[in-house]
Amino acid sequence: MSSVQVWFNLRMADNLTVMALEPFETAQSHETPTVRQQSVMLENRVGQLLRLTKLFDISEVRILSMTQVFAQDCALCRLLLDDPDAGYSLMVDAGFQVSETELLVVGVPSGKRGLLKTWMALLAGEVNIHYTYPLLVHPNGHAAIAICADNVEQAADVLRMRKFELLNQSDLYQNRFE
Repeated sequence: MSSVQVWFNLRMADNLTVMALEPFETAQSHETPTVRQQSVMLENRVGQLLRLTKLFDISEVRILSMTQVFAQDCALCRLLLDDPDAGYSLMVDAGFQVSETELLVVGVPSGKRGLLKTWMALLAGEVNIHYTYPLLVHPNGHAAIAICADNVEQAADVLRMRKFELLNQSDLYQNRFE
């Protein structure tokens, strides 16, 4: 192999390394602003919800939203946390079974028909909603809801086109003490 071929091969390898490290740029980002929800299986015993929420009392992790679904033998508690990584570790270390799901957090338009406008937008985009629940905090000074949809990307696109405010995990972390 000649010195020119060796130089060319090294130069190509350098370019590929640089290319692999730099993110591709596009005219418009298509990243979906999602939030991580933790779902915790609780035994159907007195005091289990208290045991779970006490974990957060001794940590810096804050519960931003919570909903619970009861079943005969267990309960499913869904949580939005300001720091989902720390919260996940906290719950797993305490012996809870935890799973994660990505969902949307949407700012509810002000006025009497804010929820109606949200549901109409999603219906027009043919998005099915599995479940929804409100946040305990008010990011950016107004109400917000968590939405688990059958297609999160499609739901986000529909809501963006109609100028709804979509919040991501960092938005919730920054606004956690409001």
